[in-house]
Amino acid sequence: MNYRMLAYILGYILRIQALFMLPGLAISLARGESSAVYGFLIAILLLLVVSAASFFLKPKERHFYARDGLVIVALVWIVMSVFGALPFFISREIPHFIDALFETVSGFTTTGASILTSVEAMPHGLLYWRSFTHWLGGMGVLVFLLAILPMAQGSGSSLHLMRAESPGPEVGKLAPKMRKTAVILYAIYCVMTVVQMGLLLLSGMPLFDSVCISFGTAGTGGFGVLNDSCVRYTFLQQNIIAVFMVLFGINFSIYYLLLLREFSRAFFNEELRAYLGIVTAATLLIGYNTLPLFNGNFGDSLHHAFFQVASIMTTSGFATTDFNLWPEFSRTILVVLMVIGASAGSTGGGIKVSRGLLLLKNARQTIRRMINPREVNLVRMDQEVVGEDTLHGVNVYMTFYCLIGVVSLLVISKDNFSLESNITAVLSCLNNIGPGLGAVGPMENFSAYSGLSKLVLTMDMLFGRLEIFPMLTLLLPSVWRRASQRGKVSMV
Repeated sequence: MNYRMLAYILGYILRIQALFMLPGLAISLARGESSAVYGFLIAILLLLVVSAASFFLKPKERHFYARDGLVIVALVWIVMSVFGALPFFISREIPHFIDALFETVSGFTTTGASILTSVEAMPHGLLYWRSFTHWLGGMGVLVFLLAILPMAQGSGSSLHLMRAESPGPEVGKLAPKMRKTAVILYAIYCVMTVVQMGLLLLSGMPLFDSVCISFGTAGTGGFGVLNDSCVRYTFLQQNIIAVFMVLFGINFSIYYLLLLREFSRAFFNEELRAYLGIVTAATLLIGYNTLPLFNGNFGDSLHHAFFQVASIMTTSGFATTDFNLWPEFSRTILVVLMVIGASAGSTGGGIKVSRGLLLLKNARQTIRRMINPREVNLVRMDQEVVGEDTLHGVNVYMTFYCLIGVVSLLVISKDNFSLESNITAVLSCLNNIGPGLGAVGPMENFSAYSGLSKLVLTMDMLFGRLEIFPMLTLLLPSVWRRASQRGKVSMV
């Protein structure tokens, strides 16, 4: 393990985090929010002091091991979450550190689960920081690092970082160099965010709301600035948010293909067709099932169905109505969508549509091999053969996904909430969604859970966002021993 390189990268990240807190500080100063100003100032000072140590730990060797990428990504997210919680805790707006950490991890992992009982009572500067964590965590902290830092140009080591942080069973390059890939991804991300902000402003939404809601939509996070999420916004504004939730749930490589005018490759992508098909089918089924709740007005039921399907499947977590009161059929569809999630390579969570497709394809091929052992059966995605390593990785991922979910459910069940509440609380956090059902429904929050349960759910959010393996790597003793020369790549 190259500890000096780890400290060097952490130092960069912490300085960037201090810089990103400045807009929140400026908003608090402008609005005279003294507690928030104090919280930001102390947090920024601590970030700068701690990150200054990295100046004295510049790596003599910039060699990067394959396993180092997993460790660095996991530690960066943990450290950023701890320091990101400081403005909430120091300002005493969230007086308990576990609660502040839960809220911050929920932000960075784009989960949107909250312990706040009154969002509107929070200072605007902290609300901005809370929503901005969604935007930064949506595309990825290390992807941002690759986009801006010349020290991360080595293609091999950069790929290790992106593989560890980016969602999906496989991570590919959009350009020959990983740094250029990261720049392309963030450029698309920024343009889409700005376009949504502009449309919300034109629809009459206040500037502060437009910025925060766009951050939450882009990161598919779901933190809002109103206690009732998006209920008070107009139908037009809700539709804009819903459409952009769906757009941010699409693999960003599709947008790159559109920019290259490779329309056939984009539109005939199997994952994209499955994703849009599921959104359409779920919207129609829920729209029909909830029709009596909207007095037979199919337009209203379809509107709210589309918004909630988009919100849950992309793991955004916004709400226009209390879907906790919907019929069991509709609520069950939403729970299924929680698990499926959005597309690989998007800002959404869940197991990803591509993984679901690969599991089904692999199961079908396994049955065929059982029937005809001599027949050669290959799993294909978009007419390309999927490697055995990828299929094995999907199976291992699902094994740990189920194991973590069961263990988490057992621990939080000590708090004596209903099985419905506990199961959806775990699914909500592990899939980075936000609201669940029962006691953690869209109009409720996670504040009633014990400190231990909140820590477990906090870990679930990190496991879900980093797709399990980076966090598990931290638990392996062999990772912390001196690395062998095998698997080493040079970092330019």
